[in-house]
Amino acid sequence: MLSPSSASAIRLLARTSVRTTLRAPVSRGFANFSTLRNARPRFIGTGGLAFGAVLLASFTLATTHIYADTQAEPSDVVTDPNTSITFPKTMHVPSRVPIPDLSLIGVGVRKVSFLGIKVYSVAFYADLNNPALQVSQSATPEEKIDHIIQNTTCALRIIPTRNTSYSHLRDGFMRALQGRLVLAKKSEALTPQEELEIQSPLRKFKSMFPNSKPLEKHQSLDLLFLAAMGGEPRNLIVRDLGSVQNDWLALELLRAYFHEKGISQAMKGDVWKNIEGFGTNNRRIA
Repeated sequence: MLSPSSASAIRLLARTSVRTTLRAPVSRGFANFSTLRNARPRFIGTGGLAFGAVLLASFTLATTHIYADTQAEPSDVVTDPNTSITFPKTMHVPSRVPIPDLSLIGVGVRKVSFLGIKVYSVAFYADLNNPALQVSQSATPEEKIDHIIQNTTCALRIIPTRNTSYSHLRDGFMRALQGRLVLAKKSEALTPQEELEIQSPLRKFKSMFPNSKPLEKHQSLDLLFLAAMGGEPRNLIVRDLGSVQNDWLALELLRAYFHEKGISQAMKGDVWKNIEGFGTNNRRIA
């Protein structure tokens, strides 16, 4: 049974409203990994972080809100050259639960391949302060990206180039996840029992997106992938819509953006370029 103080913390957490703001860039261009790694963490201690992460992972945060701060200086943002949509270099998520700053690693446009229509711009962020990030500089870009998305908190910010709908984005996410599921079955990376256990989180993820609600041009949608903590399943939070806990779903949705051509080939290419020299012995991202 929870103590009165724990129950109070849970109630406060459930009411927490998360807002994204802009911080000054740590370097010209993208993140300076050595600067970030040496920065003083905004944590309340390992125990407090773990407790907060476990609390966050215990709730469907249907009331979670993440808002974009529009008061950005030109030097604080990176512009997608294909759409002229800008993204902050640092995503700061104030919350009662300590969430570290996330650094922009790459941006790019998502196109409908057979028509070449620009659907949305997407940015990939990650917590580069996480000491769990230990990867050789000689590793391939695929290995570096997979190491990052497996070991630290990440985020995707999606900004449509035209009026669309949540259901349209949902259908794209579900196609990508079904494709990842087919690949996992072919490679025998999933047991029949694991495949069965994935179905409920997939249904919950799909149900979070409203069928008729529009997502207007240049209105952002944030997906936050929290790092696994305390043995709890990884938590995927979708701004304003809710959250779902499942390691496979969170990891494979991120991987879908980087597998082969990826959901956004342009974003994948930008991330590859910016992590080329990244590694334990060279912590700078271009």
